[in-house]
Amino acid sequence: MPKKARDYDKEYREYHGKPEQKKRRAARNKARKDLGLKKGDPRDASHVNAPRKGSLKNVKVKAEHKSKNRKRQPKRK
Repeated sequence: MPKKARDYDKEYREYHGKPEQKKRRAARNKARKDLGLKKGDPRDASHVNAPRKGSLKNVKVKAEHKSKNRKRQPKRK
């Protein structure tokens, strides 16, 4: 069965373009900048105990290797 083409415009409209998601993306970018991480750096900004939804304001951040940071999944209910 052939894969259906991915509709990036729809994804942006329904998720990435929402004001809440724009604010979360801006917070992630700010945390990365504050840690001094540059493009091509093998580390990520790891948000410690970040909420699944809502603001990332006042969440502790540390620099962590990408593979280690992305391997860890948040607990889901």
